[in-house]
Amino acid sequence: MRSLYVRILATLLTAILVCLLITFVESARLDRITIRSFFEGSMNLQLQQARQAYEEGGASRLAAYLAEVDAALQGQRFLTDRNGKDLVSGIDRSDMLVMRTNFLGLPKLRNGQVVIARPSSDSLYYLVIDAPPPFGLARFIPYLLLVTGVIAGFGILLATGIVSPLRRLGSTVERFGKGDLAVRVNSNRKDEIGELANCFDSMADRIQTLLTAERRLLQDISHELRSPLARLSFAAELMKNAPDPDAAALRMKHEINRLNHLVTSLLEVTSAEGDPAARVVERVAVTTVLQSTIDDCSFEAEGRGVKINVASAACVAEVDGDPELLRRALENVLRNAIRYTPANVPVEVTVEQPERRVRIMVRDYGPGVPEDALPHLFDPFFRVDTSRDPGTGNVGLGLAIARRAVLVHHGDIRAENAHPGLRVVMELPAAPHGSKTRVTTAGTTLSLN
Repeated sequence: MRSLYVRILATLLTAILVCLLITFVESARLDRITIRSFFEGSMNLQLQQARQAYEEGGASRLAAYLAEVDAALQGQRFLTDRNGKDLVSGIDRSDMLVMRTNFLGLPKLRNGQVVIARPSSDSLYYLVIDAPPPFGLARFIPYLLLVTGVIAGFGILLATGIVSPLRRLGSTVERFGKGDLAVRVNSNRKDEIGELANCFDSMADRIQTLLTAERRLLQDISHELRSPLARLSFAAELMKNAPDPDAAALRMKHEINRLNHLVTSLLEVTSAEGDPAARVVERVAVTTVLQSTIDDCSFEAEGRGVKINVASAACVAEVDGDPELLRRALENVLRNAIRYTPANVPVEVTVEQPERRVRIMVRDYGPGVPEDALPHLFDPFFRVDTSRDPGTGNVGLGLAIARRAVLVHHGDIRAENAHPGLRVVMELPAAPHGSKTRVTTAGTTLSLN
């Protein structure tokens, strides 16, 4: 059966039939027990008293006794001789002396009545009872029908409650597979089906984010590559008849360097997103990585007349992470601050260690950015035209790379206007105290969005 709904109903129907069969068999067993316990003792007593009444008072005394018993108990009683002749009416009742049973061992009904014959100890007399069955399946038919209806009703509700959300989930998965990335189940169930629906919604969110980011990234890359390639083509044409070939060659070299910088930045993004199983995680001293990064950036800072001031407050914080990724994040944030800080104005770096966190703040004294641009500073290829001039060589990937590296370490990065300037705040989980340096693999991979 392909339909879960039909399978559930079929299972419940089978269960009902099995229950009915068990009830029928149990009813037959109770019938045998009841008939035996109900008739055995009373028939022996009635047989003795009827025989005594007949032998002492004849047919009239026997008739009075039998009438008295019939009035008190259900059914009709007869006393016959060994040949089946009724000792009151003289009617031949020999056919009632043979007790017939069905396959369940129950007496066969005669005109809806149970006929039981009991001989005396010397076999001279037979007491015959013609009475309604004391216990029968027919009496339970209304009850069984009611139980069957209730079970079937609850079965339909159960099948509907299971199958309907699964069909809805299947329809949602089908729509998602056909390209409707915004569709979600949005289930409020708290059971396993609800967990499955919530897992699908979470997966769909991640896939939508990945696909949207990928499309945006491809569009941005196409846009970024189009302009320098066009200028390269134009410069190549100019070189054919250029009066100053050196100037044309210098222009081509500038565009080639720009393309190289773009490709290098893209490779850094890819590296930050790389295979988590291949990423080394070790105990890293924040101040050590920070000082090494500052040393690397000092030459560029001095060339622009900018100093880097560090305030770590004797911070000895450590984090578990990839030192190269952490250095890359710090370097991109620092170079961004150096690029937009005016000459003879310092870039301030502050390291703090609140509870179980390490906070690194980098502040420049540049023009800052509009408030509505702050949430987009870490998007790939985003530039604030009024202050972040692409002529500086920036392609808008530095802060995106920094965010990627920080998120891989389960941290957080944000930007805020410092009035004047821009402050970038990075927070990372601090390594637990007392544990040894370890080497393991990180298990988190996030995508640009």
